[in-house]
Amino acid sequence: MRRPLRTAAVLLLVGAVLAVLGAGSAQAAGYRYWSFWDSDGGKSWTYATQGPSVVRPDDGAVQGFRFSVSADSQDSAQPRRAPDFGAVCADTPAKDGRKRIALVIDPGTAADAPDGEKPPAPRTACAQVAPDASTAEALASVAKPLRYDSSAMLCAISGYPRSGCGEQVDGSSDGPEAGVPATASTAGATAGGSEGGGPSVGVLAGVGAVLVLGVAAVLQARRRR
Repeated sequence: MRRPLRTAAVLLLVGAVLAVLGAGSAQAAGYRYWSFWDSDGGKSWTYATQGPSVVRPDDGAVQGFRFSVSADSQDSAQPRRAPDFGAVCADTPAKDGRKRIALVIDPGTAADAPDGEKPPAPRTACAQVAPDASTAEALASVAKPLRYDSSAMLCAISGYPRSGCGEQVDGSSDGPEAGVPATASTAGATAGGSEGGGPSVGVLAGVGAVLVLGVAAVLQARRRR
């Protein structure tokens, strides 16, 4: 009787491990969305930690937007043009009572585009706005039409894409925006929440419960021998 009991215990452990691995794979889905980037001293890009309607950049700042498919901020694609305020705003002279914000808008590649759509070419723009204007206001002044969803997530810049907003591209189908990464392209509060593709606490708890029940069943069978 010992060998069947040991076999049952091993099968339970293997099943639990496969459940954890499967949960991790299911949650490692990609989402198609506009990410928001800040320049790091004008030399490189840093994933923004606040939404564009919250950030109120100083005169001379460079901000970027990139449309791509990614699972979280760790693998999100950066704008493909370097943040260069001097180059973007060279033809926009300074003006009293206004500030200049250099914007880099990168609609991504054909691989990132929704079905039936072709991404426009990357471009830059120099927004000259009021001193207290947010990045969202600067973007609206040079890249209309913008499109937002009901949760204030930025869905389209200059009309691209025509439809969709943070939809899931692969993995389990939880529906649009169900698991969109906490991204600064959300117009509202600071980015937060969980990121990455590991199994959730609920999944781990469920697997733990299965293991406990399995071990209890094995022990009970031994007592009955």
